[in-house]
Amino acid sequence: MEVVMYLLRRALLIFICGLLPFAGVFASVDINTASAEEMAKAISGVGIQKATLIVKYREQHGAFKNIEQLARIKGIGSKTIERNRDVLSVGESKN
Repeated sequence: MEVVMYLLRRALLIFICGLLPFAGVFASVDINTASAEEMAKAISGVGIQKATLIVKYREQHGAFKNIEQLARIKGIGSKTIERNRDVLSVGESKN
């Protein structure tokens, strides 16, 4: 019985360690408060250059009211928005 419990604990530990690389994948990113670096890491298809454009747009035009407004930024289209819909959120602006 002790051997079985040991093997079960070990298998569970290995399983949990295998999931750790995916922990950040399911995190939500608030486009009204996230930094360019945070957005570049969290949004598929958006690197640091596009993320910087998002921050600049936000600074110039104010908080986003919905995620569809990201399409106003050059290089970000409806496909990028749809692909990332589950990780994007629009909360209150820090400003």
